[in-house]
Amino acid sequence: MFDSAAGKNDAMEADTAGQKVGVLRKIWLPKFLYDCLPYFYLVSGVAALLATLYINHWFWVVPHYLLFSAACLHFAIAVFRRRTRKRES
Repeated sequence: MFDSAAGKNDAMEADTAGQKVGVLRKIWLPKFLYDCLPYFYLVSGVAALLATLYINHWFWVVPHYLLFSAACLHFAIAVFRRRTRKRES
């Protein structure tokens, strides 16, 4: 990433000067949104699945709707399982 030792020192000095270089911040959601997240995934997945039933012809969007539906339902199940596992332990 850096070609010389000078580049490494510059990055360290920038970090010690109060600037965060290359550090990812965690994004915290409000509790209400955090609690509603699996339900949002579930509703979005079911809505996308039902939307494919109302499309009369085979358009290019049908596979995308099905893929989005499967991904949302998978996320909803994964979040529900992780949260119930943490509560059981």
